[in-house]
Amino acid sequence: MKTLVKKVAATNTSLSQLALRIPVGIIFVAHGAQKLFGSFGGYGLEGTGQWMASIGLEPGYLMALLAGSAEFFGGLALILGLLVRPAAAVLAFTMVIAIVTVHIGNGLFMSNDGYEFGLALLAALVALAISGAGRGSLDAMLSKE
Repeated sequence: MKTLVKKVAATNTSLSQLALRIPVGIIFVAHGAQKLFGSFGGYGLEGTGQWMASIGLEPGYLMALLAGSAEFFGGLALILGLLVRPAAAVLAFTMVIAIVTVHIGNGLFMSNDGYEFGLALLAALVALAISGAGRGSLDAMLSKE
């Protein structure tokens, strides 16, 4: 089991991943908190679940719980630099679902609720899934031991 954790946590010593992890992690924690807890003007699980059901993501409450949990806990993992590769992969999948089900029909630009922002987050997540957490992460500490 230790070998698996070391492989998943393996990373280089670059600071570039830190520059991606922290802001992207903050964004996801905030969006997850909106869905789960109604923080930052969000609608919480009930409201988000009703909206998700209205766009065909059924059962809405479960989908809101899954999306909110992926965003909140995945964002925390990015900030801490803990198991960044799997967290980034889960978040990337979440972003693909959001782009395809919500934003793609609105075109590229955010001004029309398009997929521009989701695509930028997806690109950052793919980069982190490939590169790992980098310097200043718990993954770097775990992979050294």
